[in-house]
Amino acid sequence: MSDASDGTRMYRVLVPLDTNEERALTQASFVASLPNAATEVEAILLFVFHGEADELPEELKRYGSPQRIDAVRRAIEYLEEHDVDVTIREDSGDTAQDVVDLADSEAVDLVVLGGRKRSPTAKVLFGSTTQSVLLGTDRPVAVTGSTRD
Repeated sequence: MSDASDGTRMYRVLVPLDTNEERALTQASFVASLPNAATEVEAILLFVFHGEADELPEELKRYGSPQRIDAVRRAIEYLEEHDVDVTIREDSGDTAQDVVDLADSEAVDLVVLGGRKRSPTAKVLFGSTTQSVLLGTDRPVAVTGSTRD
């Protein structure tokens, strides 16, 4: 936990987002439902983009894809409507490693990943990013639900 400007302890939550708006809203809803979220939680939203930014107008290149912008925007709006402090981080590269590295560098208390419903066969393994984060961090991780992609 980190200290807020008024001396209280802030519970820091890392929320890696992808391009799925529904998943982003589910993650934001989970964070907003944490005890005392409006006064004691800081949500750090992370989006990691890849090569797709090359095809965007110059002013949008830093955000990756228009879909990602929508997912991030919707999560920010939801959290702000629920009075949760929001910080935005961005990166490019290996999503799972970026999540683990940021969780460590920001000393977060919880990582909130967006889960996906999968077929019975796919349920045997987590998604590669989720699995990599779970195996790569010693911080608590919550995986929220979502509909099938």
